[in-house]
Amino acid sequence: MCIFVLYSSHVLVMTVLTSEYMKDNFLIQIETWHKPDLGEQENVHGLDADVWKKVEVVHIDIADRNAVDAKDYKPDEDPATYKSAKTGRGPLGPDWKKELPSKTDCPHMCAYKLVTVKFKWFGLQNKVENFIHKQEKRLFTNFHRQLFCWLDKWVELTMDDIRRMEEETQKELDDMRVKDPVKGMSATEE
Repeated sequence: MCIFVLYSSHVLVMTVLTSEYMKDNFLIQIETWHKPDLGEQENVHGLDADVWKKVEVVHIDIADRNAVDAKDYKPDEDPATYKSAKTGRGPLGPDWKKELPSKTDCPHMCAYKLVTVKFKWFGLQNKVENFIHKQEKRLFTNFHRQLFCWLDKWVELTMDDIRRMEEETQKELDDMRVKDPVKGMSATEE
């Protein structure tokens, strides 16, 4: 389930995963704020002080090759080597975050993600919750690296193009659910 909540011209995207079997004992909730900055804001989700003290802030640098598992690395999806033919953006060097503010023609954004995991099962709770957090970080890192490196595929799209692609993708997914085996990213080994 994906929920979009509109707050004064800003959009909060919330994804909630639950389990019928585990009922209230399982939840993965991802709340995302997109802000036009480089990730400098503290507590962008407005958590109360007691909750904020317990939050582990994890910064993801999409250009950092060391943040990517060897089996996930794809040379054509490396922001440190990619250069957009349409915009001239990239490659992202080790100091790209320091250099970016001086470039007036280069829009940027940070996706602030708050991941809440609840897995109540005696003896497994901490292990499973930590595992899920690790996989979410891996997923976010790989996805945002791809997003940057696919810039030439989406930078000139109109809203009509996007709506058409959404409809095509929905049809493809519906067809795949019926006739194809499960696909996607598998979890890393512990």
